[in-house]
This record gives sequence, C-alpha cells and structure tokens, in this order.
Amino acid sequence: MRKNKLKKIVSEGKAVVNGWLQIPNSFSTEVMAHQGWDSLTIDMQHGAVDYPNALQMLQAISTTDTVPMARVNWNEPGQIMKILDAGVYGVICPMVSNRQEAEKFVQACLYPPKGYRSFGPIRSLLYGGSDYGKYANDEILKFAMIETKEALDKLDEIMSTPGLDGIYIGPADLSLAIGTEPGFDKGENDPAYPSIMKILEHAKKNKKIPGIHNATPEYAEKMIKIGFQLVTVGSDQRFMSSGAKSVLQKLKGIKSKEGKGY
Repeated sequence: MRKNKLKKIVSEGKAVVNGWLQIPNSFSTEVMAHQGWDSLTIDMQHGAVDYPNALQMLQAISTTDTVPMARVNWNEPGQIMKILDAGVYGVICPMVSNRQEAEKFVQACLYPPKGYRSFGPIRSLLYGGSDYGKYANDEILKFAMIETKEALDKLDEIMSTPGLDGIYIGPADLSLAIGTEPGFDKGENDPAYPSIMKILEHAKKNKKIPGIHNATPEYAEKMIKIGFQLVTVGSDQRFMSSGAKSVLQKLKGIKSKEGKGY
C-alpha cells in the first residue's frame, strides 16, 4: 500500500503544510496540487463540493505526490466510508464534542475488528494499491475538530480515544462557542486564544497531532513554532479572490493616478 507521507513528516517532528479546496473543479485542484503542498483537504462541509466533484478532485491530486484529505460535512458513517473508498488518506470530522462521538468517527474509518467500516474501496485500491484493505487501518489519518463548548470541557476524554490520530481547530466555530466573534488568526489578547492554547496543551499531553486553520502564512508559522504540526493556510477560493483583488487594486490605482481607463 502507498505510504501516508504525512505520518513520516509528523514522526520527524516537522509540520504538515496543508492546502484547502472549496472550489468543485478538477483543474483548479490540479493547479493547487502542483504548488508543493504536503496535503490538500477537500472541504465537503463549507465548500461547494459534492461527492462526484470530490472524486474528480482526488484524481487531479493524484497527478502529484500531495496527500489527499477531506473534511466531511458531519460525523456520518456513510459519508465517511464513501470518501475513504474514493481514496482520501485523511479525514477531518467537524463538531466532535465527546468521547462517544469521537469513537463513532474513528470506528467508521477502520475496518473490523477495530471499527465497522464496510469493505468496498472502489478507488482506494487504485490509489493505495492492491493490498489497501490489509494496511488501510495503519495509514489513514483521523482528525476530530474541537470547536464546541462541550468539547472544551472534555478534551482528555476525546483525545484519549483509541485510533484518533489528531485534532483540528476551526477558530471561527470555536470563537462562536465561547461567545466571541468568528474569525481566524486570533491574537493573544483575543478571548479565543487561551482556548486554542488549552487544546494544544491537551493534544501534546495525549500525543495527538495538533492542527489548526489559519488565514495567513505568518500566523501559521507562529502556530508551528508553538507546537502545531498541521497548519492550513487560506483556501483556493481565497487565493483566487485575493489575487484578483490585488491586481485590480493596482490597475484601478493606475487609472485614478493617470486619469484614464484601459
């Protein structure tokens, strides 16, 4: 079976730099995959991506050695199993608030006897190899999102779940959970920052891979320095909009200075 290179990166004490895909298009995915990300996560929760889109996007990622991952839209076993069968090597599950929900998520990712994943790796066999079924339990990464008030009260309970590889912080929902404005790149004076540090501390204690979503590379670098081992920066949609906006601002600036259009 194809090895999950993210496990090697983490085992060496390095950080995974993860990209985020919200646009349901195979060509834009292929462009992103060729930029050198360690992994790319297809966002099936808040992105405009459904299963047929995701399948084509996974095929596009396969043109590189970038590791394919997905964030599912809920802790629903059928959806988790289906995207695993499509060939993702990591799953991020939102809104995991307690041990029972963490176990449900993990077991949906694992073949018996460790879990209850149904066998039918229709595309995983092509991507992972003919012995996928034998080794999949060892290679697939499982990240539970910590972003609810209940989860903050049950960190050790969640993170001690057998088979759970890591946790992932969604700063926007986490901020809402503690009663503050949603957003990313929380500063040290922001009410959400202590919660982020608390989650990181518990992840280290429980030997789980700590991951977090970031808006800027500068903030992601800061998070790496304090111990996060998976950092997501922006998204394809944000890169497109920010790149276009930058060009237009420059052109409109030239227009206003010169007093003529193009």
